[in-house]
Amino acid sequence: MHRGSSHSSPAEEVGAVPEKPGQGAVPARGPVRQVAGYRTNGCTVLELRGDVDIVTALRITPDLDAATASAAPRVVVDLNAVTFLDASGLTLLCRIHRRTREQGGRLTMACGRPRTLRILRLTGLDSRFRPVPTLAEAISLHEGPAGLR
Repeated sequence: MHRGSSHSSPAEEVGAVPEKPGQGAVPARGPVRQVAGYRTNGCTVLELRGDVDIVTALRITPDLDAATASAAPRVVVDLNAVTFLDASGLTLLCRIHRRTREQGGRLTMACGRPRTLRILRLTGLDSRFRPVPTLAEAISLHEGPAGLR
């Protein structure tokens, strides 16, 4: 079981985001899996992992763009496995938010890591993203009016 979600199989690489668990997806560029994407409960979950720095941002931007290209996407960004987040990572988060909004979609964010939350607070992005501690809670926000536009 994936951290608090009803998703029962391992997350797939982002690229072509699978509609159902178990479907193949286009692998992310490079050998390191720093982003995984899958669909659950009508949402596209983007799970970022490890260091989200300029190298990572350049590598995964095309995959995240593909994941946010549909009409009215319901996107959940999970930062619970992020160990480092620099300005390029913050820019990437803002890009995901902007692209989701431009498509008429909603974005929610899961983050319970104090260090990452502190970075979001210091930059003022906590008020834009309104992170919640768990992935399950972030997914459930798409059921009501609380998702970010």
